[in-house]
Amino acid sequence: MADGTEPTRLLFVSGETITMYRENYIKSLHAELIALVEQYLSPIAIKYGYSQAPLEANIKWRPLVLILGNYSSGKSTLINEYLGEKIQATGQAPTDDSFTVITYGDPDSPTEKIQVVDERDGKFLLNDPEYPFTALKRHGERFASHFRLKKVNSPFLTNLAVIDTPGMLDSITERDRGYNYQEVIGDLAHISDMVLVMFDPHKAGTVREAYTSLRDTLPSKTFEDRVRFVLNRIDECTSMIDLLKVYGTLCWNLSQMTGRKDIPPIRLTYSLNVHRKEEGVEGGESSYLQYLDNQREQLKEEILEAPRHRLDHLATFVETHSGRLSHLLEALISYRKRLKGFSVKSFALAVLASLIAGGVGATGVLLAGIGLDPYSLAILAVTLFTLSMVLFQTVISSQLKNWFRNKSLLSLDQLTPLTSQTRSDSWDAIKKIVAAFIQRDEGTLPLKQMAREFKDVQFVFNEGSRDIREALNEISTLRKDQSFEVSSDAPVLSRILRFDTNGDA
Repeated sequence: MADGTEPTRLLFVSGETITMYRENYIKSLHAELIALVEQYLSPIAIKYGYSQAPLEANIKWRPLVLILGNYSSGKSTLINEYLGEKIQATGQAPTDDSFTVITYGDPDSPTEKIQVVDERDGKFLLNDPEYPFTALKRHGERFASHFRLKKVNSPFLTNLAVIDTPGMLDSITERDRGYNYQEVIGDLAHISDMVLVMFDPHKAGTVREAYTSLRDTLPSKTFEDRVRFVLNRIDECTSMIDLLKVYGTLCWNLSQMTGRKDIPPIRLTYSLNVHRKEEGVEGGESSYLQYLDNQREQLKEEILEAPRHRLDHLATFVETHSGRLSHLLEALISYRKRLKGFSVKSFALAVLASLIAGGVGATGVLLAGIGLDPYSLAILAVTLFTLSMVLFQTVISSQLKNWFRNKSLLSLDQLTPLTSQTRSDSWDAIKKIVAAFIQRDEGTLPLKQMAREFKDVQFVFNEGSRDIREALNEISTLRKDQSFEVSSDAPVLSRILRFDTNGDA
């Protein structure tokens, strides 16, 4: 490696064949991806100011599913049915104003009953580095008091965690909540692998907080393919015509909120348990439901695929950050080379100017008729040359470097070729970081070291991304219960994690 350390080997041993199941393969690949980020990207990201914390801090925990929706959209009912027990409070009115992270926990003693086995408050969640929520401390004490953790011994949570959120309202402000709700869900969406946005027939997307979330917050914090729209409680529609009206209203509202004309699929769901209880209530007739599939189980299966989605997102994460770090180092190396060339030219001009100063001084003494012998004239010329060079090194040199730095900051785009939209987007993401580094740069980092780091990151970006995608393609062809054999010759991350700067395995 560039730092002289021994290469890491995590999963495969040369010459051996290992039998694995799909789920174990996913877990192993996930561990290698985290190690890849931790070993090669995070140190460079922190060193150059790209990130204040290790990049893997937000991705090393389990896959996350964020559930958003109006206060009566059935978020908690959905969660309870998936968990197999009433864990979250439910009701027609707002029942819970907290962000609740629900994850798996083993009970103290063996039991078949699904229950909360441990609960922690927001202070614990925000300060324990095991969890990816330390960045949320910026939202203050009021948010911390509305943030909590529940550990539940539900098999549904074996490989993922769910985040239940306060219901979206129409006329609430940051002052009313005590924290910025949109910023919080933006931060949570940024680290989530799937975001469910739920609606109910009575408020099909008209709530102001929902509008802001879909129009501004989610597009800026997560990718479009991670968001799922769900129309829940469809059994409360009085007829098929009523449902069609509600569905059409939601589609219209979504087109206005998202700014899209091609509305993505909307899952139609309802709770079988709640429906059975209310079937005998007057006005509860819903025979039209027999013509519809309740997509709740399909949605459940999709949520349970979050670990595989996490791998896709981690692959994108590695590609994005290795590409940006590569671009960052490329720009800084370009700046350093230009600064080095400028410094060499400045020094050469300083030597020439000092020689001229020494010669002019000696000539002036001769013309003035001051009787100095040749030795004394030589001493005078050398002294003037030395004083000129000292002046250059102590005063003029630093001023010239400051001038060059300021000039470079005014023309940052010239440091790197922006030959495509991808390059332009990457540059927009790192331009301020490049400027900040140049402003504080003292030239102490050797150019050769920066070049080695650039080569390492380029390897991850080019070779690593390709092998990650090949490994993900292999996973996509496997059934959940399928076993298979892998060897050290397979195009997976073990090869990436054994490279050195000469490209030798």
